[in-house]
Amino acid sequence: MLHRGSSLAVKPKPMVHHIAITKARVNLGQVVRRAHLNNEYFILEKDGIPIAGILGIAELEDYLELQNPALKEQIRKGYQGYRQGKVRSAPAFLKELQKPRVK
Repeated sequence: MLHRGSSLAVKPKPMVHHIAITKARVNLGQVVRRAHLNNEYFILEKDGIPIAGILGIAELEDYLELQNPALKEQIRKGYQGYRQGKVRSAPAFLKELQKPRVK
């Protein structure tokens, strides 16, 4: 799913930070802001053991959508078609979308 202002370009891998949960609690506003604005991930640790994570809502929504088996199948079929060369250029696809539909 594409989100506000995103493009079809490949996103760079997000930075992953391991942080003590007590430090995260003190700096929660900053941690959440960085997760949201910079697409950073935070692994919260207690006594050095990872127990939870913080990520931006767009990433969480994408993750939850991919848990849908029907969507996963649709992606698999689309990728299979791409590998078989059954693709169209973006301009051709947009032109097809703009054609008036016959009722």
